Amino acid sequence: MAKKIRVLDTTLRDGEQTPGVSLTIDQKLEIARALDDLGVDVIEAGSAITSKGERESIKKVASEGLRAEVSSFARIMRSDIDLALECGVDSVFLVAPTSDLHIKYKLKSDQGKVLAAISDCIQYSRDHGLKVDLCTEDGSRTDLKFLLKVLSEGEKAGANRFTLADTVGTLLPENTRNVFEKLSAKSKVPVGVHCHDDLGLATANTVAAVLSGATFVDVTVNGLGERAGNACLEEVVMVLKLGYGLKTSIKTEKLRQVSDLVERLCGIPVAPNKAIVGDNAFTHEAGIHVDGILKKPETYELIKPELVGASRRFVLGKHVGLKSVQALLNDLKIKVSDDQLKSIFEQVKYTGDKGKKVTSVDLDAIAQTVLGSEKECKIRLEELVAVAGNKFTPTASVKLRVGDEEVVESSVGTGPVDAAINAIRHATRDIPFELTDYHVDAISGGSDAIVRIEVRLKSKDRIVTAQGTGSDIILASVDAMINGINLISTYSE
Repeated sequence: MAKKIRVLDTTLRDGEQTPGVSLTIDQKLEIARALDDLGVDVIEAGSAITSKGERESIKKVASEGLRAEVSSFARIMRSDIDLALECGVDSVFLVAPTSDLHIKYKLKSDQGKVLAAISDCIQYSRDHGLKVDLCTEDGSRTDLKFLLKVLSEGEKAGANRFTLADTVGTLLPENTRNVFEKLSAKSKVPVGVHCHDDLGLATANTVAAVLSGATFVDVTVNGLGERAGNACLEEVVMVLKLGYGLKTSIKTEKLRQVSDLVERLCGIPVAPNKAIVGDNAFTHEAGIHVDGILKKPETYELIKPELVGASRRFVLGKHVGLKSVQALLNDLKIKVSDDQLKSIFEQVKYTGDKGKKVTSVDLDAIAQTVLGSEKECKIRLEELVAVAGNKFTPTASVKLRVGDEEVVESSVGTGPVDAAINAIRHATRDIPFELTDYHVDAISGGSDAIVRIEVRLKSKDRIVTAQGTGSDIILASVDAMINGINLISTYSE
């Protein structure tokens, strides 16, 4: 327990076996560099037997001069080891099927022949300068007596490590502790654990193995891997660190960065509610959680976001309170008057009533729009109605307060936004301007995104830029237009 726990990352081998994932040589090298920078102790760069292209990528990784040990998967066959040697790796992850099920039906062999092949391949590898991590495939369903015999034969032949693989994720934590206590008590070499997540227990089983003597953990970034995936690097490392005070070489502040890289290159999205690296891992809804976080983060955060390279986000919905909005504005260092706060609050409520959420980024944009629109606002929107459909000409009507006068105008257009802008033109015909640019940005993701509209208006020799923000693109466009016209009218005085 006092020993440092070593991390073997198999994202480039087991992780790439995730259905739909196929990495180029350059992508593998980029991930390998990131893993090395993260602090991984061993990188299983691939399986040399797979293809010529795979061997090229392993060679690239092996020749990169990384701090981490670079390894290749190999079966208990000399030909596999020869191909690994061609790649210039430091070690082989030598996988030997050991369960009766695998020996009988997959190998069509017997225990004696498997032991002989293990011994021969370890000696052959060691004679050629390779380290050997002997991994028992389906070790979790292997008879314990035979498992101990494999361990003994492996040690005699010169294996550097002994890893038990829970190949189909059948282990339970209590079974894991039992088998690893026995292995660790007998083993003269470091013991490793390689878990799959078929029952959702890969992280729990990996940690249980460590608590029972294992000093090497086999993991993948984001838990990638065949079927339900492998034990997740970020989860295992953080449980060991925060739960048990055990050290690894991992620079945890880079976890989110590496997770994002692997997500992008592998094309497998990380679930929003994924522990440690999911988008929602440090996102808080409005209410008592936001109140607690603002007073003292530890009330609702086990992990400080910066510890894993993440950042805290707040999300506001229809249940938001005025005090929560004010507190978040304070946190964003945005000063507002009571009237401005009320306007911002009403926009957040409006968005929430439509079943959408407002993040702290969205809130900042809304606040800046309100603050900008209230500078010399002579023109204000009081009502807006827009209608469009397959059989209807897009039509919009607006009611504006222009000084002390109420102006109502309607117009048509190519779409509801165009119709609304045309209605504003008619209502403010006394203020000459030309719309020279109209730009839309989605601030938040999804079909219900908060949008920022930016317009550029030209009046005589003056050009002004104004913005509008909200979840309704028509209303945001109208706000941007009115903000711009207010600026023009101010400059015209």
